[in-house]
Amino acid sequence: MGVREEQKAATREKVLEAARDLFNEIGYDETTIRAIAERAGVSVGSVFTTFASKAEVLSHVMNHRLGELYAEFDRVVPFLRGSTVDRLCSIFAIHYEFETRRVKLFLAHIAASYNPSNDLEVAPFGRNPRLTQMLLDVLRDGVGRGEVREDLDLPLIADTLKAAYAWNYRMAAAAGGALPAAQMSSVMDKQIAMIAEGWKPR
Repeated sequence: MGVREEQKAATREKVLEAARDLFNEIGYDETTIRAIAERAGVSVGSVFTTFASKAEVLSHVMNHRLGELYAEFDRVVPFLRGSTVDRLCSIFAIHYEFETRRVKLFLAHIAASYNPSNDLEVAPFGRNPRLTQMLLDVLRDGVGRGEVREDLDLPLIADTLKAAYAWNYRMAAAAGGALPAAQMSSVMDKQIAMIAEGWKPR
C-alpha cells in the first residue's frame, strides 16, 4: 500500500470512528457531514472523497460493528445448547448485550432504515444475512429434532423474530437509551415462547 492509499485508509477510519460516536451521542438526523469532519479532524471534502453520503457512512459504521458482533458469535455459537427456543433466546440476548453498548447508534440505524427518503447506499435493518442465516439454521435444526413443524415458512418465522427484536428497542428509546439489555431480553424471551406455540408439531 502506497502513502496515498495509507492516508486515505487512515482518513476513512477517522471518519467512521467520529461518525459512530456522533450517531450514538446525538442521533443520525442531528449529525451532519461537517460535524463528522470536525470530529475526525479532516475536511468536509475528504469525507465526500471517501463516502457518497451520510447514509453510506452509517451503513459502513454498522457493517464494521457487525464484524465485531459476529466475531463474538463465531466463538459462542458452537457451544449453544438446549431447545430451539433456548438457542434463539441466547442469540437475541447476545445481540441485545452488544447493541445496548451503543444503543443510540442502533436506534439511529433502525430509524434510517425506515426513512422513505433514504439513499440507496443504506443497508436497512433486517437485511443482515448472518443473523438471518443463524436463525434459519436453528429453526431447521428444530425441524430435524421434531420441535418445529416441517410445513412452515421458516424465512417468515425468522422475519417475525427479527421484527420483534427491533420492536423492543422502542423501550430503549423511551428510556433515553438507558435500558438494560436484560430487560429487553426478558421481553424477547416471552415473545419467542409465544411465537414458538405456532411452530410446535400438532
